[in-house]
Amino acid sequence: MRMNAVRMGTWGLVLSLFSCLLVRADDTPPAKPGPDALAAIASSLKWQTGPITIKDGLARLNLTDDFRYLDAENSRKVLHDIWGNPDDPGILGMIFPRDKGPLDHGSWAVTVSYEEQGYVKDDDADKINYDDMLKKMQQQAHDANPGREKAGYPSIEIVGWAAPPRYDKVTHKLYWAKDLKFGGDEGDTLNYDIRVLGRRGVLVLGAISSMNDFPGINQQIPSILSMVDFQAGNTYADFDPKVDKIAEYGLGALVAGGTIAAAAKLGLFGLLLKFAIAGYKFILIGLVAIGAYVKNMMNRFSGKSQTPDHLLPPRNDPP
Repeated sequence: MRMNAVRMGTWGLVLSLFSCLLVRADDTPPAKPGPDALAAIASSLKWQTGPITIKDGLARLNLTDDFRYLDAENSRKVLHDIWGNPDDPGILGMIFPRDKGPLDHGSWAVTVSYEEQGYVKDDDADKINYDDMLKKMQQQAHDANPGREKAGYPSIEIVGWAAPPRYDKVTHKLYWAKDLKFGGDEGDTLNYDIRVLGRRGVLVLGAISSMNDFPGINQQIPSILSMVDFQAGNTYADFDPKVDKIAEYGLGALVAGGTIAAAAKLGLFGLLLKFAIAGYKFILIGLVAIGAYVKNMMNRFSGKSQTPDHLLPPRNDPP
């Protein structure tokens, strides 16, 4: 399915991402941990700061003092145990603001994963009409809504670009943000995406939050972009056409939907929507974000931070 969808081209890929494909898993939803159990899990998280090596030297995160990191094991505790999402072995880690924990009101995070689909050519960078792409994505999302609603899922409206796609030809980093509306939700959902192009694949970074958080997150994007890079030997410039595979899509496909695997990972923040609606364990494949439902879970906890002070990295504040 993955490769067939890639061969369909940019717009076929978008259609596949917004189609309503339901996979029946287990009728019995897992028991929901209570607040005390969630707080205990949060207290057990092992935070990292400073330089972080990703995937056996593939890439590196040079975290500033404003951020901290959870590795794959600890990210699973957040995504699966605390936020109630399905297991995803492809998640390499999560970047959090240093003053926010997974149970805090207004918390947000950036997931990090890697898709080894080949070297993505960027020769279409100046040829893409993103306004036209947006209109087609909006129409396809609209056309798929009756099927989603019939299956018991909320409709999805792509309101527009929260931040239009931009590509840095020097660093080979692509980033953009979408404003999404789910069903009758009062607030909109922010879906912020970053792709870092490398020799054999793409680093996939994704942040999902409320549109109300857009100004603060958008302000941090330059810092996040500057922190993540492939290591020597894996960079975009290290591509060797004699031995390396070339991806079957370009920058346009990354923005329109990316690879099927990448889209599935970015959907992990809400794939168990049926738990909240009807108590059945269905996974909706292809939705890029169901962030509003994550925010609903996280906003049950407000006020005092749920992350103990001793787990926070020390501030390097001047005396």
